Amino acid sequence: MKETDKSTKSSRIDLKGLLPHELSRLVGRMGQQQYRAGQLASWIYGKGTTDLDEMTDLSKPFREALKKLAWVSNLREVERRKSPRDRTVKFLFELPTGECIESVMIEDGDRRTACLSSQVGCALDCKFCATGRMGFIRNLSPGQIIDQLIRLNQALRKRGERVTNVVMMGMGEPLLNYENVVRALRLMRLDPGPGIGGRKITVSTAGYLPGIRKLARENLNVGLAISLNATTDSERELLMPIGRGYKIADLLDAAREFYDLRGRRVTFEYVLLDGVNDADEDAVRLALLTRDLPCKINLIPYNELDGHSPYRRPPKQRISRFQQLLKERSSASITLRESRGRDISAACGQLFRPPNE
Repeated sequence: MKETDKSTKSSRIDLKGLLPHELSRLVGRMGQQQYRAGQLASWIYGKGTTDLDEMTDLSKPFREALKKLAWVSNLREVERRKSPRDRTVKFLFELPTGECIESVMIEDGDRRTACLSSQVGCALDCKFCATGRMGFIRNLSPGQIIDQLIRLNQALRKRGERVTNVVMMGMGEPLLNYENVVRALRLMRLDPGPGIGGRKITVSTAGYLPGIRKLARENLNVGLAISLNATTDSERELLMPIGRGYKIADLLDAAREFYDLRGRRVTFEYVLLDGVNDADEDAVRLALLTRDLPCKINLIPYNELDGHSPYRRPPKQRISRFQQLLKERSSASITLRESRGRDISAACGQLFRPPNE
């Protein structure tokens, strides 16, 4: 938008973040035909347009009337870093309130995965995660979540490509910003728009049990990943303070419930930390815990945090040994995930932006 008066903007409706039925209600109140709502959605979510004057299939009188009621927000891109090693790209976006978030584009064969943030910072203080060091600052709005996807899609479009997959695995705990995240997930599926099918979207959680159970009852068909990272409650509580409230047995029950209701296997993320949770006994326990549960297990060798963490990545032999023991004893699908973007601090657990930067 050309409009820059923040006080004027705050009195108007931000169109980015509105669902199709809400756009329909708005154009109806303005005396317009319902197909105008589809045109708006296509401009905002499909083309990524933020200037109402550029929406040329809308009549000029309608656009002028719309400007008095509404505007289209957008994040400001501050920085873009590309890994020379694996073509991962990290984007730094600034919010209107001045805080910054990071989003990541990951290339893997024909797959283009957008890793999106749901909060500025995170309240959960997982000891191996850089974002946790920021503390919780604020939730992102639905428009700010979907705008990350729109902007990454625009970057890919210049190469004749598009985002194929979305993971809510960036900054923040998505299920602690539940309503805004779910609204953004619905917007991601719009066609015309991002057009990302539910089976190509995964929501990652540190194990917020009420949110898991609520998501299982949403008609979204998205995937769920739960960060487990330990095989005993005592060890998990040390690594992830959320474990004090939600025990491993409860998370396994919730994963089974998710499968029963949605028909999709939950993925358990297990970050391997040298000398902490990578022993033979841990592999055996992990296999036992998940043996009767339809699930996937992602093993993620720890991504180190530039000397700011007491944890280290296990040696390759220890990683291979853990993976082999698990495969021999588990019926789950086991994947060793070598995180991309480590050289630009864009890998799992590395996203971090001090509030004063």
